[in-house]
Amino acid sequence: MLKHKVLKLAALIAKYKIYSWARKPIKTQRKQLKILLKKGANTVFGQDHKLYNVDSYNDFKLKVPVRDYEQLKKYFDRIKNGEKNILWPGKPKYFAITSGTTSGAKYIPITKDSLPNHLNGAKNALLMYVVNKKTTQFINGKFIFIQGSPLLNKINGILSGRLSGISAHHIPFYMKKNMLPSWKVNIINEWENKVEKIVEETVNENMTVISGIPSWLQMYFEKISKKSNKNISTTFPNFNLLIYGGVNFRPYKEKFNSLIGKKIDTIELFPSSEGFFAFQDRQEKKDLLLILNAGIFYEFIDVKNFRQNNHKRISLANVELNTNYVLIISTSAGLWGYNTGDTIEFTSLFPYRIIVTGRIKQYLSAFGEHVIVKEVEQAIEKAINQTTSVVNEFTVAPRHTTNKKLSCHEWFIEFETKCIDDKKFADILNSELKAQNKYYKDLIDGKIISKPVITHVLPGGFKKYMEHIGKLGGQNKIPKIANDREIASLLENLKLIKLT
Repeated sequence: MLKHKVLKLAALIAKYKIYSWARKPIKTQRKQLKILLKKGANTVFGQDHKLYNVDSYNDFKLKVPVRDYEQLKKYFDRIKNGEKNILWPGKPKYFAITSGTTSGAKYIPITKDSLPNHLNGAKNALLMYVVNKKTTQFINGKFIFIQGSPLLNKINGILSGRLSGISAHHIPFYMKKNMLPSWKVNIINEWENKVEKIVEETVNENMTVISGIPSWLQMYFEKISKKSNKNISTTFPNFNLLIYGGVNFRPYKEKFNSLIGKKIDTIELFPSSEGFFAFQDRQEKKDLLLILNAGIFYEFIDVKNFRQNNHKRISLANVELNTNYVLIISTSAGLWGYNTGDTIEFTSLFPYRIIVTGRIKQYLSAFGEHVIVKEVEQAIEKAINQTTSVVNEFTVAPRHTTNKKLSCHEWFIEFETKCIDDKKFADILNSELKAQNKYYKDLIDGKIISKPVITHVLPGGFKKYMEHIGKLGGQNKIPKIANDREIASLLENLKLIKLT
């Protein structure tokens, strides 16, 4: 059919364009910085930081410090108040509203220049999938992106809402007839009700591509299975492609295998309200190709230095493999020297490919162990595989003791399966963390802390927790690690854990 031929041709063209810039990464990034400086020079930020006088990368570092949202908030507030030419020429096209830390909701500008970056990342990932798998059969069925509401509000003339909701306004015309859910269902705000309606709309459709954050998808799959009394592959026999982003998929893998009932292809994306940074460009490997030509200039700070308040940053030309970096960006949305809070490692330097290791504010070092998200996710993945357990969700918190027992890490885990050997599971977690993290190993071997303790969360407990704090659905996720017991205490107070 013609549409299959057109799609294959579009995929080949996309591959050529993508690898054209991927083969000359440093030149591409220098060009991006030059364009950004030229456009930003006459803005309020540009005048404040003398961007018009920047003639080298070192000069840029001297004039533009690393800052996060809170430290740039005075500029974002001026944009919200209706002022023009603050961080980027004119006014933004949208505000992407996302959760903040100390300042409540964050309002991230999306400009006419930065919008294509958000829209093209997923499209290019799909086109590269067509090239890799030499298949276009999925376009014969229905697609679904489980997302936030596309209803947008206006703040001084600027349309504002969740990034996923903004994206819903830019679905290509040739895909709209295949896309679900309907507008009527998509605008439902109450998450449980929305998922129920999505199930009703899709359960009898020929679903071929399903996408979203794994925690949302899990809820959707569970409800589909309950309604149809079948696994997903039986309900949707032509479903062969799962697209996800937002969190590491590996801890969910066994659960999804059980729900789906067959092996399917997956594509990982690395999107955020601040920019679409990377996508999986090949099926045989799961690392992500860093997008270098889409209005983002990248910088990197070694996590070890960052935690010592040393913000020495480097450009792409000087990164090394297997080093944990904080991701710093300057973008065509007017984010300058912006600390995304995301941490990454490079797996390849030609082309530049990465894995996402977590968040700089999400680490566990209550006892000096400096454990990061990547390490706990790899540890639980190993424990799941070696015990054939199925885990729905988990989080890790420090447990401090005042008696003769040592302090430790407490793993709050919602298991799908009933019979779990807690001791074996905890031993595997401990061994894997020791193998990955020398600080943790020293604390365990020195008997400063003891092996992990597992606490079982009741079925549906994490969902009830998210409901209680008003963050069920949307773009909200359970933090995997924390330095305090805020989540742990609430799980206990809400009686969402099994008593021993």
